Amino acid sequence: MEELTIYGMALVPVIMGMTELLKKIGIPKKYTPVFAIILGILCGFYYLAPDDPKKAIFLGIVIGLSSIGLYSGTKNTYEGLRNNSYK
Repeated sequence: MEELTIYGMALVPVIMGMTELLKKIGIPKKYTPVFAIILGILCGFYYLAPDDPKKAIFLGIVIGLSSIGLYSGTKNTYEGLRNNSYK
């Protein structure tokens, strides 16, 4: 199986931005992880592995979960630093 290239990883912030846009439109926050994974799978089929469905699904899930983790990790770190500065 081929490695996930830098071009594929560039989709992580794109999916992150798209899920933020969905939140602004009115999608409940609790459904954003599901939408991130769906968007990741769609990108997998369209961009990463259009000829290999198993690979497209796998890489799409990886990218969708990565976008969720990047957002969550950044948010938690920011909130943790902010709360520690007030102590």
